Amino acid sequence: MKKISALLTLVLAAFAVAQEPAVKEPRVTVLKASRLFDVKSGSLRRDAFVVVEGNRIRSVSGAAPAGVPVIDLGDATLLPGFIDAHAHLTAMVTDDYNEGFYEYMTRQPTEQVLLASTYARATLEAGFTTVRDLGSADALDVGLRNGIAKGWVPGPRMLVAVRPIGAIGGHADDDAYSPNRRIPQLGPADGICSGPAECRAAVRYQIKNGADVIKVMASGGVTSLNDPLASVQFSAEELSAIVDEAHSWGKKVAAHCHPDAAVRRAAEAGVDSIEHGSFATPATYALMKSKGTYLVPTLLAMVWTEEHAASYTPAMAAKARAANEAAARSFRDALASGVKIAFGTDSAVSPHGLNARQFAIMTGFGMTPAAALLSATSVNAELLGISDRVGSIEAGKLADLVGVPGNPLEDIRVTEHVLFVMKEGAVVKGPR
Repeated sequence: MKKISALLTLVLAAFAVAQEPAVKEPRVTVLKASRLFDVKSGSLRRDAFVVVEGNRIRSVSGAAPAGVPVIDLGDATLLPGFIDAHAHLTAMVTDDYNEGFYEYMTRQPTEQVLLASTYARATLEAGFTTVRDLGSADALDVGLRNGIAKGWVPGPRMLVAVRPIGAIGGHADDDAYSPNRRIPQLGPADGICSGPAECRAAVRYQIKNGADVIKVMASGGVTSLNDPLASVQFSAEELSAIVDEAHSWGKKVAAHCHPDAAVRRAAEAGVDSIEHGSFATPATYALMKSKGTYLVPTLLAMVWTEEHAASYTPAMAAKARAANEAAARSFRDALASGVKIAFGTDSAVSPHGLNARQFAIMTGFGMTPAAALLSATSVNAELLGISDRVGSIEAGKLADLVGVPGNPLEDIRVTEHVLFVMKEGAVVKGPR
């Protein structure tokens, strides 16, 4: 009986082992292109092989390992996945402001986030594997971020701000609807605050609701009806409270600023990046450089709004023209100052998927092609605090890779014609 029992135990043990899933080896793929952009030197390497194992880069060398499939992109350049540090993936510009406003107001949040998933896919297929999403209503950005991270829908990796922090009547607040049609007034939970205490509470609410980064509207904006573009919308004490609270939670702060006075006040308060900076002066850029504050000049948004001014209200169109006229001069001053310049498009103001058009605008204003590419790769990775994972093609980094035809250092516009995209080792676009 003991022998039978022992034999039965062995049989059951063997059966249990047989039922255990076999350990699956990570898939290995090799990518080859005529050129590879090296962010450390800002130059191109010739005929490099990138070995991808699972979701990470295993090695970058001059030869492919034997017996491994090779994706040969031919006369192309491999770059790190692009990063857009200022986008709004849950909204989209329309040809008519009034019609778009009506459609947005009558659309359910579930409809809007489903629509936003199409914007996310277009952005990813344009080569942008990471996006910092700087403001959304109804926590749509949180839902989209989580859905992408769980693999439910394709899209770029997202760092989100939830609701922007804004002053009453300012750029983040609702426009001044008629009192008999007004929805309840917004408060700190919605990001709208007055005084340091409420501003700290507003920051805490956004973090509670899932924010990776805090966005503050420190000045007036183009696409709002109430506020002049030149208005400075928070006191120094309020801005300092916002920055201190965010930093105490380990969150960076991005400050929307157009006029120089707002840029200077936000930089003095210790924000991590200035968004737009349309009217900033050389003296303010010197301050930003001394404090390590990044500039995220959303040049594509400026150009787009002026070119499509007819689709906005007259007041918005006038503000867009003023901002755009100042942007070229301000950007050149920023270049001359040596301040750190990051890549951000404010997409939603322009259609999603056109992000790469900003490279040509930056170079047209005096930036070198290499510096423009760095702004959307290693510089942005540092700004977002994720340079340990992305921003360069190096062993150990996540396999976020983009292939463009030809040589982007000779013709930056090839970035607008992405032929290959890989995110975390999975091919999103191009040969497999």
